[in-house]
Formats: sequence, C-alpha cells, structure tokens
Amino acid sequence: MANEDAAAGGQQAAADNQKQVGLQRIYLKDSSFESPHSPAVFTQEWKPQVNLNISAKNTLVDTDTYEVVLTVTVEAKLGEQNAFLCEVQQAGLFILRGLTSEELKPVIGSFCPNQLFPFAREAISDLVGKGGFPQLMLQPINFDALLQAQVAQEAAQAAAQSSDPH
Repeated sequence: MANEDAAAGGQQAAADNQKQVGLQRIYLKDSSFESPHSPAVFTQEWKPQVNLNISAKNTLVDTDTYEVVLTVTVEAKLGEQNAFLCEVQQAGLFILRGLTSEELKPVIGSFCPNQLFPFAREAISDLVGKGGFPQLMLQPINFDALLQAQVAQEAAQAAAQSSDPH
C-alpha cells in the first residue's frame, strides 16, 4: 500500500511538471464594420487599396490561463475615400502550464494567434460581405516570422538604448 501511495505521488509530481498547452475557448470579443460613403461607393469601379493591421495582446486571467486577443483591422480605400473599415478582436482562453518564460513567448506570440486567425478571417469575410462588398479572403499569416521580427526589433532598441550615453 505504501508503495502504491509513493508511486501515485510520484506520478502526480511528474504530471505537475509536464508542459501543457490547451485551448479552452474561442470567442469573438469585439467587431465593427463601417462604410461611411455607402451607397455612393458602390457606383465606383471596385479596385480598392487594402491595408491590413494585425496585433495581439495577452492577459493572465488565472493561474496558467491566458486570454490572447488577436486584433485584425482591414481598411479598403478607393482613391482617398474609405470604402470600408472592418475590425475584429478574436480571443481565446489558453491553458499554458509548465512552460518557462522563454517557452511561453513563442506560444503566446505565434501558436495562439495561429489558432485564432482562421476565426478572425472568417468573421471579417462575413462582415465585409454583409456590408455589400465582395468577400475578402485574407491570406494566411506567418506569425512565427512576425514574432521573430518583433524580437529582433526589441533587441535592436535595447542595444540602441544601452549604447546611448544619456
């Protein structure tokens, strides 16, 4: 019996030290769509200039539970006139247990946004279509490359600040 208790305790300790990445819930936190020049914009030739902005933030909501919010903003212009502006905040709750701070950064900065992006892309496509415009198919995003660029930029800024004599 004592051996069984010791084995069970050892298994629990091993389970406590295991790394875990789990998706608990995906939800639309916020969305907006504006078409300030409708219906006049529908009479123009549809050759928009489309600008895409993506950002992500995270919040620790409970022990090992993070909310990651991916914000995707799409602006379409015809010349100087805004055809539409669409913004979606797609969020998810992730269990991130047993990860070091070095392991946590790529999971929050790349893995989590990768899980959320298809849902954000679908929401944007639906909103744009409901606004009377041709559906917008956003191309896949390489969040690994975006994270690497952000890390490189932060390192360059830190190096610049450390070499600044002021």
